[in-house]
Amino acid sequence: MNKTVEFLQANPVQYLATVGRDGKAKCRPFMFCFEKEGKLWFCTNNRKDVYKDMQANPEIEISVSDSSFAWLRLHGRAVFENNMAIKEACMANPIVKGQYETASNPIFEVFYLENPHGVIADFSGNPPYEF
Repeated sequence: MNKTVEFLQANPVQYLATVGRDGKAKCRPFMFCFEKEGKLWFCTNNRKDVYKDMQANPEIEISVSDSSFAWLRLHGRAVFENNMAIKEACMANPIVKGQYETASNPIFEVFYLENPHGVIADFSGNPPYEF
């Protein structure tokens, strides 16, 4: 999983795909927070459609590519947890801090991917890295 975390950190704008409540695919820019105790953590706002979509169908996929045309596809089940230690750690990111101000902000939500499966691949012809 270290390779996946490094890829996410090196490419800070990822794209998160959900199935919308209207049954149509939705994809939007997102940002990885960090890995803690084997869990990949992300955050969002509980007033956004993405949060409502993940509540209705928590199966998501994240995709990102780098400048050398390698890419990561990562999927799993979004599990929301009211974890104050994780929320506090997210506040170290100035973007998150600027949006939510405090970890106790009632619209601030954190989630991790349950049973994540990821593939990092490129156009080299070499087998992809999979976890």
